[in-house]
Amino acid sequence: MAELARNTELQLDTKPKSPWVEAWVIFKRNRLALVGLGIVLFFVMLAIFAPFIAPYGINEQDLTKRLLPPSADNWFGTDDFGRDILSRVIYGARISLWVGFFSVLGSVIIGALLGLIAGYYGGFIDTVISRFFDILLAFPSILLAIAIVSILGPSLQNALIAIAVINIPNFGRLIRSRVLSVKQEEYILAANALGMSDRRIIFHHVLPNSFTPIIVQGTLAIATAIIEAAALGFLGLGAQAPTPEWGKMLADAKGYLVQAPGTLFFPGLAIMLTVLGFNLLGDGLRDALDPKMKQQ
Repeated sequence: MAELARNTELQLDTKPKSPWVEAWVIFKRNRLALVGLGIVLFFVMLAIFAPFIAPYGINEQDLTKRLLPPSADNWFGTDDFGRDILSRVIYGARISLWVGFFSVLGSVIIGALLGLIAGYYGGFIDTVISRFFDILLAFPSILLAIAIVSILGPSLQNALIAIAVINIPNFGRLIRSRVLSVKQEEYILAANALGMSDRRIIFHHVLPNSFTPIIVQGTLAIATAIIEAAALGFLGLGAQAPTPEWGKMLADAKGYLVQAPGTLFFPGLAIMLTVLGFNLLGDGLRDALDPKMKQQ
């Protein structure tokens, strides 16, 4: 009986793990990735529970307390209107994460769809879509975003649209290259031979097997989108006053660097930590999900 129990335990231990369980095991070994996950979760919690965490209203003004240094009442100090910087930084997490997530989501949906079509059908369709990607990539991303917002008009929503547009070719080319490889697999050729429709093959077989690089690239793209949103806000093309967006806060505080450095330091620190968190998380996901990285 004891021998049977030991054999059973060995069989359970050697039972193959699912790819996601294996990826999680690899991810947990990466300390920097766990730090990144912790930072991201911290800012996500700030965004979700902002109304309960922020000590003051984001537009609550007191001109008698303008440009105060950090204190027990105002941990991050106050801005030029006497508003609590800590409260505005906390609410700014909502805006930055919202712009980052939804701009990348839009880029993924449109870019993945175009990449799937180009990679699967090839030929003239592939040429047209690929040249479209090349045109978008020919412009520096921030200059293209500025041009789009200038046409649509300065606002946070238009900044989101601009950031989504400039990231479309990144996801499109990524998926296209993956599809070109996947569609040569035997199970895809067999599905074609059985007369399965192109739509079913693309969305039930090709896309699921091309989704891993999207997860990694999407995580890294959120960090880039947050920086781009802050840049547009700093230039006055993104969020408009009195919205507590981190880039806009930096723009409003640039004249008080010597008098009240905290007005610049704390929003900048929030941007840096958020971007660092997503970059570390993205690197960890790449190491865990990329089969080539597992073999190294």
